[in-house]
Amino acid sequence: MQPFLGPDFLLDTAAARHLYHDVAEHLPIVDYHNHLIPEQIANDRKWETIGEVWLAGDHYKWRAMRWAGVAEEKVSGAASFREKFDAFAEVMPKCFGNPLYHWTHLELQRAFGITECLSPKTADAIWEKANGMLAEDSHSARGLLRQFKVEFVGTTDAPCDDLAFHKQMAADASLDDMIVAPSFRPDAAYKIDLPGFAGFLDDLAKVVGYSVDSYTPLIKALVERLDHFVANGCKATDHGIEILRYAKPVDAATLDAIIAKRLSGEALSEREIAQFQTTMFVDLSKAYYDRKLVMQLHIGAVRNNNHRLFQSIGADVGGDSINDRPIAVELNGLLGEMDRDGHLPKTILYHLNSAFNEVIVSTAGNFQDGEIAGKVQAGSGWWFNDQLDGMERQMTHLSQMGLFSHFIGMLTDSRSFLSFPRHEYFRRLVCQMVGRWVETGYVPNDPELVDKMVRDVCYQNAANWFLPGK
Repeated sequence: MQPFLGPDFLLDTAAARHLYHDVAEHLPIVDYHNHLIPEQIANDRKWETIGEVWLAGDHYKWRAMRWAGVAEEKVSGAASFREKFDAFAEVMPKCFGNPLYHWTHLELQRAFGITECLSPKTADAIWEKANGMLAEDSHSARGLLRQFKVEFVGTTDAPCDDLAFHKQMAADASLDDMIVAPSFRPDAAYKIDLPGFAGFLDDLAKVVGYSVDSYTPLIKALVERLDHFVANGCKATDHGIEILRYAKPVDAATLDAIIAKRLSGEALSEREIAQFQTTMFVDLSKAYYDRKLVMQLHIGAVRNNNHRLFQSIGADVGGDSINDRPIAVELNGLLGEMDRDGHLPKTILYHLNSAFNEVIVSTAGNFQDGEIAGKVQAGSGWWFNDQLDGMERQMTHLSQMGLFSHFIGMLTDSRSFLSFPRHEYFRRLVCQMVGRWVETGYVPNDPELVDKMVRDVCYQNAANWFLPGK
């Protein structure tokens, strides 16, 4: 019987054990998309308690706690972090089968050397040991990144951000061992149908110093802000797309009329929203291509469904779920317009609904250009799919319909500095899958060939995209 999360966790063949322990285990991490707060890295934040670093803003844990009947006061409310930690400790033994059970204990083991399982019986001892270690430099924001061998951090930043903390980090010689880069996230610019659109235009106008209440100055301002990001190390862009729309791009006069209608308070038709969004995506994608940036499209969340939670706490608190709206025609149409003049940038496609894995992979195959290997990626299992079977489904479909060997692998998409063992989780699964292929004769037992593929998927392919020359 294997020990819980022991050295050979998931590694059920000799080939898998070789691939993990000899190839993947000690590779650095390129975490090209996450929601870490740049200020915390710039100022090398320390946390007083594990309750704070674990439970402040982690909607995965919040959902599990609510599901187990924990009152909101001890989830996101005014209770102390010790009270929240104790509530989480009570919930943890109920989480068998949920990836939280594995993630939580991998984090305890890797960051704190704690092998006991979290429960009400062990809560006091874990609280004391973890808190004592959090006071040490090894467990500050930068200390944790170094513990986990993180070479690249891609944060998520709004167009109007001054990137002051990224500038601070770029000038800090003590950070020469890692790159923390901003990623351009212009959701507020193209979500013309949402309530915040007019306010975003006002904020953008203040930053660039001129009015942006028509299309030409709006796209001009966005590209100016994009150049500000590139000047401060930006490697990637990101886009949250709850409803994927597509229409033929239209001219500036039509777009000006759409913007004017929206700013006057009139409701836009679906066709008008699609025209605006498609044209903006095409124009932005050309700017990304010209600046050699990676474009990420995160598709298919249904957000803020719990109105009471949204009104009392806000967005990104555990009230989002999976969409089942069709995307095949719209996604192919949108990418086709971006690619029409050869200006489709390197692209990563994610969908929250694993039922669309094959749509995503087959669509990615339509837009490979024969010049950049894996130019359009079927992105890793995202959010509700970053557990073992979700990641395995994604990689199985990719290997069957595309080229697994050119996959750029895992990312945390996390707000937590303790979340990096998720890369280990992914790497162990990769080694399990490929190890089984070797053991069953599905692929040749050629260590030179197979070892390279595992190294590439777990690290090198992402490093080639985000740390060229590494």
